[in-house]
Amino acid sequence: MTTTWTTRDSAELYGIAGWGNGYFDINEQGHVVLTSAATGGVPIDLKKAVDDLVRRGLSLPLLIRFSDVLRRRIEEIYGAFADKIEEYGYQGRYRAVMPIKVNQQRHVVEELLEVGGDFDIGLEAGSKPELLVAIAMLPEKSGLIVCNGYKDRAYIEAALLAQRLGHRTLLIVDRFEELQLIIDSSRRLGIDPTIGVRVKLSTKGSGKWAESGGDRSKFGLTALELVRAVDVLSQEGMLNRLQCLHFHIGSQITAIRAIKDAMSEAVRVFADLYKMGAPMAFFDVGGGLAVDYDGSKTNFHASRNYSLTEYAADIVYSIGSQLDEAGVPHPTIISESGRALVAHHSALIFNVVGYAEESKPPPRPRRARGPDDGETNGVHADPPELAAPAPNGVSEPEPPAEEHHLIEELREVEATVTRKNYHEAYHDAVQLKEDALSLYRHGILDLRARATVEGLFWQTCRKIWRIVKDLEYVPEDLEPLERQLANTYYCNFSLFQSVPDSWAVKALFPVMPIHRLKRKPNRRGILADLTCDSDGKMDQFIGLHDVKDCLELHEYEPGQSYLLGIFLVGAYQEILGDLHNLFGDVNAVHLAASETGYRVKNVIEGDTVRDVLGYVSYEHRQLMDRLRQSIESALSRGTMSLEQSAVLVRNFEAGLGGYTYLEDPDAIESQFRSVVPRTSPALTSASSAKP
Repeated sequence: MTTTWTTRDSAELYGIAGWGNGYFDINEQGHVVLTSAATGGVPIDLKKAVDDLVRRGLSLPLLIRFSDVLRRRIEEIYGAFADKIEEYGYQGRYRAVMPIKVNQQRHVVEELLEVGGDFDIGLEAGSKPELLVAIAMLPEKSGLIVCNGYKDRAYIEAALLAQRLGHRTLLIVDRFEELQLIIDSSRRLGIDPTIGVRVKLSTKGSGKWAESGGDRSKFGLTALELVRAVDVLSQEGMLNRLQCLHFHIGSQITAIRAIKDAMSEAVRVFADLYKMGAPMAFFDVGGGLAVDYDGSKTNFHASRNYSLTEYAADIVYSIGSQLDEAGVPHPTIISESGRALVAHHSALIFNVVGYAEESKPPPRPRRARGPDDGETNGVHADPPELAAPAPNGVSEPEPPAEEHHLIEELREVEATVTRKNYHEAYHDAVQLKEDALSLYRHGILDLRARATVEGLFWQTCRKIWRIVKDLEYVPEDLEPLERQLANTYYCNFSLFQSVPDSWAVKALFPVMPIHRLKRKPNRRGILADLTCDSDGKMDQFIGLHDVKDCLELHEYEPGQSYLLGIFLVGAYQEILGDLHNLFGDVNAVHLAASETGYRVKNVIEGDTVRDVLGYVSYEHRQLMDRLRQSIESALSRGTMSLEQSAVLVRNFEAGLGGYTYLEDPDAIESQFRSVVPRTSPALTSASSAKP
């Protein structure tokens, strides 16, 4: 009995309820939408929005940033802490700061401060450039700036002077040597600092970045250095300026137990510093609030085994209860949960531009009859004079040509695969394929015969996989078949530029089509990007129970748009991207909900070819000078006509101003016609190439 595929089936297949956090769903048309829970009003249909943006002249790939999701994330994080502060009778307040390093794009920082204005959201700077951004971007008289990272005198002085603008700057001592620099700079400028110390906890985090904490962590003061810092500040008469404790045990902390242990240790340190005379007023718990990228709600590296509510509860309760026992006032709680703030608000949308077809065996060859016939599948055909004549002049079907016995055996294996013998058939097929390769190397089989063997082998494997994929137990040696049989979908994006963590640390991100979701996907595939690097592919995907080696996709139909999305890419991905193969930043668009649907708040055009060439010191005029010199040499040799040289120059100029990614062929043709008159006889062949 067949069942009808529905959008709910697609939602379950791609796990959208798990990782979407209520922000994404699938509508009746089979399109991914930003939900009313995210927008606070009308849902936004991503497919229709992308179509509209392309009609506006923006080429794929597109990075779409959802302004409403930023607001929702701030509301949810502040709301979770506010609820627990009220529930546990906590006497301090909560403030969030956004680490600029997580997403340094100006439009993102501006929007975050805009939508977070009602919550007094602050910024965290980990370097001098980031500090300057924070000073300039934060509103006057309300900005909280947490100053982390390696500090020199100029960094410290800028942070101190920012206090004259009305900002509250917390100078966190990450290395003991920084303390004296802060003391000297504050006296020279006559500005009292607000000093914090980062403690090097023995507790480690969990997940990929667990080594950020622990005794061998990069930053932080040991217990011995903390005592020395208190003594130095006491001697300098500045112990009253030590007001903050900070710790950080790593990004994407997957297990709540690590957070509980860190809090228990850190609160003890906070209380001891207070008892030593420091008027501690701020408790910075650092970052680490994980994002559930795969929706599994486990301590897997792409997930977390706790909720936002549990996270806030453990922090508020640990600080409040332990400080009550120690008789220490409750401080302001600060968190630097940048990943949790911005990861959900961005999605990369791109189109499939090609598809690697499945290998299929050629049909059984017929016996050759012509005088020019040579070998067929490695076996010589009968010479024409030995061929039996057709009786009465009537043509007869050509009899099958002889094939090498190895090919005949493989055909038999492929034709007789059943549920009873599939495992034996696989072993036979593997052995025959290896034997055929050996015969090819020794010159016994020709290339056509080798191709026949490969086609038969993979067709046999496909038959076997259709049998075993639904079994409760798949034999270990058959498990790799799904990945080996997956099709390759060539996609218009650069993994290294837009999703570098997928390549660098094998991070998982939700990937799915954004339309056609009323239809059951009938293919399994991996995604290959435009770069010529063999690592430029995605072959690990989130699954219902485990990581999958391939993704369920619909059949690629040339000439038909097929759009995929990679979601939750708002944290780290843009700033970590590189220019592999000189693919630059993609077009970025900020969308916000409106009464009728959505509005475009900002459009940030991606890099042109001229832009990325400039990044690596190729200057436009120099390139054109070199091109013209080469053209003049070609003209003098007679290998190029004057008309052809004009086409090349105009094409070169148009290419420099174009997008670094593949553009719509019709749009390219139109653009090309606008710069090169159609009257040139050389244009017909040249115009089909990408400028």
